[in-house]
Amino acid sequence: MTIASSSPPSRLPTGGAAEARSKPRTHRTQVGDDRGDGRLAAVFIAPALLGFLVFLLWPTLRGIYLSFTRFNLLTPAEWVGLDNYVRMVNDPIFWDSLWVTVEYVVINIGVQTVAALAMAVLLQRLTQSAMLRGIVLTPYLMSNVVAGLVWLWILDTQLGIGNEIISALGADRIPFLADETWAIPTIALINVWRHVGYTALLLFAGLQAIPNDMYEAARVDGASEWRMFWRITMPLLRPVLAVVLIMTVIGSFQVFDTVAVTTAGGPANATNVLQFYIYGSAFGRFQFGYASAMSVALLVVLSAITILQYRLTRAGRTDLG
Repeated sequence: MTIASSSPPSRLPTGGAAEARSKPRTHRTQVGDDRGDGRLAAVFIAPALLGFLVFLLWPTLRGIYLSFTRFNLLTPAEWVGLDNYVRMVNDPIFWDSLWVTVEYVVINIGVQTVAALAMAVLLQRLTQSAMLRGIVLTPYLMSNVVAGLVWLWILDTQLGIGNEIISALGADRIPFLADETWAIPTIALINVWRHVGYTALLLFAGLQAIPNDMYEAARVDGASEWRMFWRITMPLLRPVLAVVLIMTVIGSFQVFDTVAVTTAGGPANATNVLQFYIYGSAFGRFQFGYASAMSVALLVVLSAITILQYRLTRAGRTDLG
């Protein structure tokens, strides 16, 4: 009797000790798994990190250093302090190029945003065709150089099919890329044509996140399509629209290739955007120090505009609760 009654208590401590010994092993296994996942993540991140360091961070730091020097590739860089920045402030061509760039950005962003938003809403409300979405994206698959050359031929004053149509309608031919008044708007609209489909698809993806229940409830209350657009679509699309605006503004300030293949900065510097002026200063006149100073100034301007846009549009917040 004594032996039978004493045997059950003897198993409890044994089981408790086994469980206590098993816990540290489980914790060590989890730590080991976490370390293994961290190493695997580092392997996948390494190529992108290496590319960032080599092709972005190092050139940026090198450019900032060169902006304080006089450098022409043939002789060692000579430290000149703020001379390049003083020259930039007193350079009328720099300010004219900045103004031309701002004019281009305003036209490009204004037309592109309105057109892309309209296309995105129409794609969401009227059709579910994947083929149509692919057709909308087709111009974006073409490089800027090819798009510029195609439109250069279409809009040629004498031989372009665009001016042939205008002439056939009885109107005077328009020198789209050869006139100071028409050149920048034309280049802006060429880039709108190329990028509007991609921008529309980004906004379309944002529209997909808006619940259909909200539209159905608004219809039951008798809201029109126009009212639903302003009271439902725009407030809930705001974070995506803000990010798209930031991306397109940064890209628009960096316009170069379309100008290079269509007008080369002309006529009479009417399309001499800032990036083209920087390129001409560096590789045309070998003034790499001065070109670096203008590049740093553009970096500061874009950083300030991005921060201002982010705060004004409240890009980090959503009204979708």
